[in-house]
Amino acid sequence: MAVACIGHINLRASETMIERLRAFYREVVGLREGPRPHFRSGSRGYWLYAGDRDVMHLTIDPHDADVAPPRDTAFNHIAFACRGLSDTLLRLREAGIDFVVDQVDALQQVQLFLTDPAGTAVELTFTAEPLPV
Repeated sequence: MAVACIGHINLRASETMIERLRAFYREVVGLREGPRPHFRSGSRGYWLYAGDRDVMHLTIDPHDADVAPPRDTAFNHIAFACRGLSDTLLRLREAGIDFVVDQVDALQQVQLFLTDPAGTAVELTFTAEPLPV
């Protein structure tokens, strides 16, 4: 077996939190909502796409409770390779979203770090796009 790439990330939370996450990842990160097949399990949720790939699955917890991460492991952050640094900076500022900027000169990257409504750290990485003055 050879792994080609990560297929998707699945976030599971209460229905209320899923709606907040859905809005955040669509409006702030720029993912678009797309088709989600019916599952025999009856699970409900949304699939969010980057281009033609479903990269984030938002699943409503059937018990409608926010789920604590495992005690021994947890995600540190989710990173997205992005384009459109200037527009993104403007959109984040207009939305009043707090973020931290880091430049990694060796990689020609600008990284923006922010937090989604559930408290998950999100990294937006822009390669070969200089930080506007």
